[in-house]
Amino acid sequence: MKPPTMRNPGLAAFLVTFFAGCGLLASTAPQPFVISRAEYAERLQGFWMAQCIANWTGLVTEMDRVEAPFYTDDDWGREDMPNMWGGKGPAATIDFYFARPGEPWGSDDDTDVEYMYQHLHYTHGASLLSAEQIRDGWLAHMWSDDFNKSGENFLWVSNENAYEAMRRGIRPPDTSAEEHNADAEMIDAQLTTEIFGLFAPGRPEAALRLAALPIRTTARGEALAAAEFYVVMHALAARERAGDSSGARLRALAEEASARLPAGSVVADMYAFVRDAWATNPDKDDWESTRDALYRAYQVEGRAGYVYRQPFDAAINFGASLVSLFYGEGDLRRTIRIGTLAGWDSDNPTATWGGLIGFLLGRAGVEAAFPGEAISDTYRISRTRRGFPDYTPDMEGEDSFRLMAERGLRVVDGVVVEQLGGSVDREADTWAIPVR
Repeated sequence: MKPPTMRNPGLAAFLVTFFAGCGLLASTAPQPFVISRAEYAERLQGFWMAQCIANWTGLVTEMDRVEAPFYTDDDWGREDMPNMWGGKGPAATIDFYFARPGEPWGSDDDTDVEYMYQHLHYTHGASLLSAEQIRDGWLAHMWSDDFNKSGENFLWVSNENAYEAMRRGIRPPDTSAEEHNADAEMIDAQLTTEIFGLFAPGRPEAALRLAALPIRTTARGEALAAAEFYVVMHALAARERAGDSSGARLRALAEEASARLPAGSVVADMYAFVRDAWATNPDKDDWESTRDALYRAYQVEGRAGYVYRQPFDAAINFGASLVSLFYGEGDLRRTIRIGTLAGWDSDNPTATWGGLIGFLLGRAGVEAAFPGEAISDTYRISRTRRGFPDYTPDMEGEDSFRLMAERGLRVVDGVVVEQLGGSVDREADTWAIPVR
């Protein structure tokens, strides 16, 4: 049966206006959610600090295990084995890695491109970056083999191809087009664009708009979908109560983000595969069985049409990251540990979830997760990138997490007003963000 219709729409509008004016109709418009800027700054510090801890812990085992046999929990605390190139990570033992006070955290590709994007937003006063601003930023701040006498520019696979395309005058998003970039299905965008979710608190559709060009600078296909999944999770995290990184809340965020994964894609299939394997596993400490099943189903047997190319593939690392997300249960230490041991490009998934959980916990929560550990607050961007101001001239390194968070607030100020239709209350030090 069809619902009844109002024959006189003008009369209907008049009656709604009249009764609302008389106070006889309750407003159904959703109220904006209000976020404390000071609290958000503390959470941004947690994002940067935990991301660095996770990144450098994961670097210990990066590319050590890209096929069976893999590491297991029993390998934690043991000697780090050589990686696929024959080298070793930054520590001799597989364990948490810390930079100590007075020793800055070194930048790496898990943090330095996000650092650059924040810098571009901040210096341009732009809530949305243009293709020209992205290209010029890459050319100004990435080392090329011509500039860095060591010959190492800290760019790999898709990032490297995109950068060389820019040097030839090509702008994003064409820098990820097949004719310019044969590696657009690699992991690169997953580790360089999560921060755009934090620039659009609680508003994933706006976060995806901010991240659209940065993601497409290096990614297409499965890599693009995986990167968008991470951006959405970071945007949704801003609605969560500070300090709550429980497994239940993270699974809820992941489930909401997974609804945007393209139907029929490999990453959508992987998400369901890992989620269901976790849900049906009676031993929630036995993450290794799900990692091993993921390896067999996709890398060996080609499930969902997946064709494994390199251990930098976006898809296989996306699957590995989900293993650490589900079995980590929101515990920062456990999530980093699983990600470090899971295999493949192990510093990247660890950095992603370290940053997200660090944001949920805030800096104080990150420090509390590592009792007794003195953790550095400073950052050296010049380890891998060039041309940035020295914000801490009296200290080692060029920046600190506190200063990075303060500039991040300024970026969010502009996004809230220009992209989210919200407002900044300077007296209350809050943002009011409309719900969509």
